[in-house]
Amino acid sequence: MKLTVLVDNNTFIDEYLIGEPGVSYYIECDELKILFDVGYSDVFIKNAQLLSIDLTSIDKIVFSHGHNDHTWGLNHLIQYYDRTIKKIKQPIDIIAHPAALMPKYFEAKPIGMSHRQDEKEYFFKIVSTIEPLKLSEHMTFLGQVPRINKFEAQEPVGHTLGVNGELTDDYVLDDSALVIETKQGLIIITGCSHAGICNIIEYAKKVTGVSQINSVIGGFHLMNADNKLLDETGKYLKSLSAETLYPCHCTDLTAKIHLSRYVDIKEVGVGLSVDFPVR
Repeated sequence: MKLTVLVDNNTFIDEYLIGEPGVSYYIECDELKILFDVGYSDVFIKNAQLLSIDLTSIDKIVFSHGHNDHTWGLNHLIQYYDRTIKKIKQPIDIIAHPAALMPKYFEAKPIGMSHRQDEKEYFFKIVSTIEPLKLSEHMTFLGQVPRINKFEAQEPVGHTLGVNGELTDDYVLDDSALVIETKQGLIIITGCSHAGICNIIEYAKKVTGVSQINSVIGGFHLMNADNKLLDETGKYLKSLSAETLYPCHCTDLTAKIHLSRYVDIKEVGVGLSVDFPVR
């Protein structure tokens, strides 16, 4: 299994790639090529070209949740495909929680998915699920993550349009993750962890039946977090004895410094490539 960072807030010196406040990872596993989120703009396409990654050959797209910094790149991918793909063999599956497709707002500003329906249906097929979904022998999309602890995921992020047509507080129930089973333990890949990074890890263990954590990479949703949340998260992560932890995107510098008191964390930037043997 190989993961390459196409979009992150951070960039590495001398790499000459482009960063933006978003997430996009290119994952190769079990002979599948997967895009996990697509960032905010066309940056992930530009970086993929610089890294010699062919986005016309991907098999699936997985959305961690429906916020703009993870999904708005889809319009740019549609335009890119329209220019480069003359004929598609079959639509590419977009895997997402059904609530990820609903309109979302923050202070009246649209922050949910944005796409042209007709073009989306030509290139892609939506596969929405609340339940965990096995994508391959070793990969599983977690679906809706239970909120089991009392220190994470306590506040809404703006509003969402419910099935009844009314705006309600958005607790981002669509926030999910991808888990990959390897011989050294689980690799957990997150977008923003609105569900709570500890909740996500616990659910990944429950779904797979594997208790050992090899690595966690992605946003930990620790922006302007108070010390209580950082301490609880740090203690939990320390208890995992994970091989590597890669907090990024929506994890600010203060949180990374605080977590480093408990665990060894690795730096993430656009172009980072990590390999994990699955067998």
